[in-house]
Amino acid sequence: MSSQHLSLEQVESLTVQALTGAGASPDSASSMAKAVRAAERDGIPSHGLLYVPTYCEHVRCGKVDGNANPDVSTTLSSALLVDAKTGFAHPAIEAGFKALIPLVKANGCAGMTVRNSYNCGVLGYHVEQLAEAGLVAIGFTNSPASIAPSGGNKPVIGTNPFAMAVPNSEGGAKFVLDQSASVVAKSEIMMRAREGHSIPEGWALDANGNPTTDPEVALKGSMAPSGGYKGFGTGLMVEVMAAALSGAMLGIQASPFSGTGGGPPKTGQCFLALDPNAYSGPAFNERITALTEAINSQEGARLPGARRMENRKRIDIEGVHVSDSLLEKIKSYCV
Repeated sequence: MSSQHLSLEQVESLTVQALTGAGASPDSASSMAKAVRAAERDGIPSHGLLYVPTYCEHVRCGKVDGNANPDVSTTLSSALLVDAKTGFAHPAIEAGFKALIPLVKANGCAGMTVRNSYNCGVLGYHVEQLAEAGLVAIGFTNSPASIAPSGGNKPVIGTNPFAMAVPNSEGGAKFVLDQSASVVAKSEIMMRAREGHSIPEGWALDANGNPTTDPEVALKGSMAPSGGYKGFGTGLMVEVMAAALSGAMLGIQASPFSGTGGGPPKTGQCFLALDPNAYSGPAFNERITALTEAINSQEGARLPGARRMENRKRIDIEGVHVSDSLLEKIKSYCV
């Protein structure tokens, strides 16, 4: 398959052009483009340029309001509510974080929920921004139902990831933990379905609850929960935090993130942030350093997110290769 080389700057620029061409506002397009660039930089193509045609398609069909202006409100001194207004999740989260960070600095901790939202992409991307502000951050996001409960065969919750970012003392993240309730993200199966590739056994189940290696069959069945009933339990926790607490649509009510049917999914997110200085002070960095060194000192061991950090160093220099067919599809939306 022939491909072309793009720098990360070109990835971001192309995404802006495609989204504005599809009808999104410059602000929304810019927010999404930064996230697409970050996904490519981290070596996560399933949430990078590969997703841009879907974003554009959803703007055009009305599944996402590309011109939405999120509404940020405060109910209590440490509680923020963000209404994404059926627009993209990224600009809504971005707007909320501008208010959340000062609240955490003033109160020691604060929470933020987002409703009437959409697929927020790589959840770790968002919590890492809070870690860069010196905060310990935990994020939750729900998604359309794709995981059946243990003993059942009808999906009730989505792949529902949660993420945690821990700050270092240099304005960055010491590590970022980002994992879903399923064995893999649903986007990984969707990517293989588009490419005509099979999936490993253990990733998903068919509509009758049997293992399958066919991605098309998997998308009509159920994602396999990570760790069996424990994975479903994790996803259920995320559903409470991201959907019930925010007032967003439950996974059983949300329209699919793929395709054009069903209208806006109106899913939700929740973020909790804590200022270490309000609790353990300097001891926090000491403890985190000791903890991470206990992991890194072991041969073959790695911190969560370490592979992404390695990818950044390489891709910052090398850029990425994008198939001609994908580039052609993205450019078809550019004005």
